[in-house]
Amino acid sequence: MNEMLSWLGIALAVGLTGLGSVVGTTICGNAVVGALKKNPDALGQYLGLSALPSSQGLYGFIAFFLMKGKIQELAAAGTLTEPVAWALLASGLALGVVGYYSAYRQAQVCANGIQAVGSGNDVFGGTMVMAVFPELYAILALLTVILTVFSL
Repeated sequence: MNEMLSWLGIALAVGLTGLGSVVGTTICGNAVVGALKKNPDALGQYLGLSALPSSQGLYGFIAFFLMKGKIQELAAAGTLTEPVAWALLASGLALGVVGYYSAYRQAQVCANGIQAVGSGNDVFGGTMVMAVFPELYAILALLTVILTVFSL
């Protein structure tokens, strides 16, 4: 049962962050299609902004390897207790939820920037800076997983 709870934490971390990245990059991709009609020469800037929400899915992938290693280590030693399993589940859930929402909100910032660049405004750098703020919370959630794994 404890292994199942722990693996559920991994599934939530990977699944929700990946889903958030899918949603986020789709929002940005839709904005790029509209912006290309107005300003096709700015494709490089569009791609840079539209790729940002994909990083949350990578955080889930990192969590997968960290958590998997810890589960295998503790299960082999016979020390995968119920509190440990719940800690892994909770940290995976936290990363998943924060990562999903972070990617979604970051995509909204990026989509607005893409639209503005498409209209001829010089806002690429400012948009990149503003898009970092939602990303920061996904990074903090990943750090929570890292700290949880290394404290067990």
